[in-house]
Amino acid sequence: MKRRTFLASASGLTFSLALGSAGMLGTAAQANDSAFKVNAWITIGTDDSITLMVPAAEMGQGTLTALPLILAEELDADWAKVKAEFAPPNPKVYGNPHPLLNGGQASLASVAVAGYFKPLRILGAQARLVLVQAVATKWNVPTTELTTDKGYVIHAKSNQRISYGEVAQFATLPAELPKISDGDLKKPEQFKLIGRTDIGRTDVKSKTNGTAQFGIDVNVPDMVYATILEAPMEGAKAENINTDEAMAIPGISRIIPLPFGVAVIGDSVHATRLARNVLKQKVTWNTTGAIAATFDSEKSKKEYADKGIDPNAKTMEAFKRGDSNTAMVNAKQTIEATYWTEHCYHAQLEPMNCIARIGADGLSAEIWTGSQFAFLGMVAASGILKTTPDKIKVHQQLLGGGYGRRIAPDTIAQAVVLANITKQTVKLLLSREDDMAAARPRPMTHHVMRAGLDDAGNLIGWRHRLVAENVDAIASPPRFQATGGKDYIGWNGLDLPHYNITDATAEAVREIRGMRVHAFRGIGAGHNKFAVECFLDEVAQAKKIDPLAMRLQLTQHDARANSVLREVAKMSDWKRKRNGRGLGIAFSDYHGSLSAGVVEVSLNRQTGKIKVHQMWLAVDPGLAIQPTNVLAQLEGAAVFGLSVALIEELTIKNGAVVQSNFHDYPVLRMSDMPEIHTKIVKSDAPPTGMGEVGVLPVAPAIANAIFQLTGKRLRALPMSPERVKKALA
Repeated sequence: MKRRTFLASASGLTFSLALGSAGMLGTAAQANDSAFKVNAWITIGTDDSITLMVPAAEMGQGTLTALPLILAEELDADWAKVKAEFAPPNPKVYGNPHPLLNGGQASLASVAVAGYFKPLRILGAQARLVLVQAVATKWNVPTTELTTDKGYVIHAKSNQRISYGEVAQFATLPAELPKISDGDLKKPEQFKLIGRTDIGRTDVKSKTNGTAQFGIDVNVPDMVYATILEAPMEGAKAENINTDEAMAIPGISRIIPLPFGVAVIGDSVHATRLARNVLKQKVTWNTTGAIAATFDSEKSKKEYADKGIDPNAKTMEAFKRGDSNTAMVNAKQTIEATYWTEHCYHAQLEPMNCIARIGADGLSAEIWTGSQFAFLGMVAASGILKTTPDKIKVHQQLLGGGYGRRIAPDTIAQAVVLANITKQTVKLLLSREDDMAAARPRPMTHHVMRAGLDDAGNLIGWRHRLVAENVDAIASPPRFQATGGKDYIGWNGLDLPHYNITDATAEAVREIRGMRVHAFRGIGAGHNKFAVECFLDEVAQAKKIDPLAMRLQLTQHDARANSVLREVAKMSDWKRKRNGRGLGIAFSDYHGSLSAGVVEVSLNRQTGKIKVHQMWLAVDPGLAIQPTNVLAQLEGAAVFGLSVALIEELTIKNGAVVQSNFHDYPVLRMSDMPEIHTKIVKSDAPPTGMGEVGVLPVAPAIANAIFQLTGKRLRALPMSPERVKKALA
């Protein structure tokens, strides 16, 4: 039976709660077809099942488990009976109230748990009170005599209990759900589900037995297949298209030139790939008017470096505390250094894909995809069809990785365009080569760092200039316009919220190079914290102080940051020297989550290859909803960060990505995995997110460890063997 049919016929209860930017708007409706249409959050079935509509995508970060677990805690539900379904894109109902999203519905920046934590607790508490009140009325007992546990309402005095499913058969919902205050919510010591280490991820079983459905797995009736020979840069137009040769391949029905490339339509993936490869041999690209056409990532470095020191360069202030200019003038000693990071590809396991079907009216569509921002896909599709987003239905699927790549709506837009042209249901599946050609990379960045010490060796001034393309201008144009051209994504991590540096400034110079830069795991903090934490070690060297001791001094006013540093030092036995190996440390913060890492490395001086043997990571993510998943996320992020730190690099020539697949864009191999040791540092903070923070300390800790081992600074990412040998020389 379909869920819609079930909801229409079952005598269950459906609770609706609109979050959005306006806060809590409690409403309730009896379970029926109309309740389903208004996007109910929670349904209690007569079979004791409890279904929660999850408003965030699942790409391995655990939201399909964590969000239902939060609700189940306050509901006193039987966890074995709790199910999760993807909510449709509808920010008015499912918007995340976190300040970063302000009511938007998207999976980004690791704010799903942080944003939905309290609203879901309130909804669970409301649902529990409705059930209790219904039982109190039926049994004619005071609500104060009733308790709840594992999906039952219990009356101890009469030794009666009744399951939630049974209550759902007779309960009626009030016109407005009960008001819930903070005092009505459980105290942490009362939690029965949150914080348990024996509750696993609900998506693991399906992902290990092969039943999990990702976007790439979806098949719908009567669909055709499509792939696209992607334009190498924004604005490039295909010329000399050898359509006849491609059409000669059996199974190919159409070759369609488009502004973003050349599309191939056929009856199989194999046929479309063959035709794409035939086109690739002869198609040329007219890059007249394409901004990126003259961009060369290596040749442009001098221009970036010049902007880094040009006093007349147009800068925007990203962070300011005190008066760093005066502090630097008064400094008795000045330390300066420059850092680089290269473009990086997301390298997600699942290439970009989408299925699109246009309605007979030409104004509606259905989309099957894994997206971090399905509503943006709806908007893009409605713009193509010249209709409204409510006419676009999105079937959310699991995501095979991404962390920023699947925020962009380009694949959805392309699939809708092709479905609209062909009037067929189209499954678009990019090859790895085209996925990489159309990469939305992390930007190339240049950092100019300056610090000032007084005559006592105290750090009194800090200046950081970032030169990079503006990510928000590409990935979030509305925010870019609203902030007057600031770059929330690319500038993240430039601030120093936990270091007690009285006079500090960070500024940015915007480059416009035409690259389709986008959010990346760790966003701007990934490159900015590399510069900050490496340079802090250089300052420690100038002060002749241990790098850990300096960080402890700078965070002595901040208990959480100080505790994370102390814990990682203890885990790694920081003071113990290793023969032939170096130790490095780094600290980072991301949206209120704190992490510190120590790595132990060795170096093959002949090949220049760095070997990371041990990695210790401590994290304070606030309240850990699922401790085992927190540690898994920390470890996974560290592996991601390790690969980016050591080997991942996209190079650009004449505006096009040079690399084409994993043979020339390698990622970390299992043979290069270190032993990773992780620990949660408990605090009283609310949950603050875990998807990104583990990436950030890895690269600077490695660079700092190499300095301890060799006395040479590595100031560029990735720390490839070629760069290492150059630094040693």
